[in-house]
Amino acid sequence: MAFVLGLTGSIGMGKTTTAAMFADLGIPVWDADAAVHQLYAKGGKAVPAIASKFPDVIENAAVSRPALRQRIAADPTALGAVQAIVHPLVALDRQDFLRKTRAKIVVLDVPLLFETGTDALCNAVAVVSAPQDIQRARVLARGSISAQEFETLLSRQMPDDAKRARARWVIETTDMALARAAVAAIIAQINQDLSDA
Repeated sequence: MAFVLGLTGSIGMGKTTTAAMFADLGIPVWDADAAVHQLYAKGGKAVPAIASKFPDVIENAAVSRPALRQRIAADPTALGAVQAIVHPLVALDRQDFLRKTRAKIVVLDVPLLFETGTDALCNAVAVVSAPQDIQRARVLARGSISAQEFETLLSRQMPDDAKRARARWVIETTDMALARAAVAAIIAQINQDLSDA
């Protein structure tokens, strides 16, 4: 069985960049967001079920994420309905990844790791973090969501300090060279733990 490291962090904290640092060092990474993108794409397993519930969010035989975001913002019950469709499919994809991997260490890159209880599948958790002002600036610089949508997203996520308190490691992303060094140190520590076991 591989050592499963959960990697999480709120929006704009640098989690995607940090996940890539693990991948660059040869660690297989399962990306929850990428799994969802696949499920929403043309031919994706979530498309028929979402289409039957919310036909207005389907464009070109795929789920339109902006349309889905608008629908969820307008209808408080929509999020739960979408999660009921998507979460079991994401779980199957994750199980498939874990079953097929032959690596000693794997990373589960999951934005809502604690919120969905996925941390229960992990041997340890690393949280990616940055100061709030940097987080906000990064997210708004993307130009894909408004300040109000950012606040709504944040309200659905566990606060950063609560995540940090539950993690074995915290990776600060204000300096990418230091973040890279932290990733290498975490891998070294896990390898050490595995050889001591």
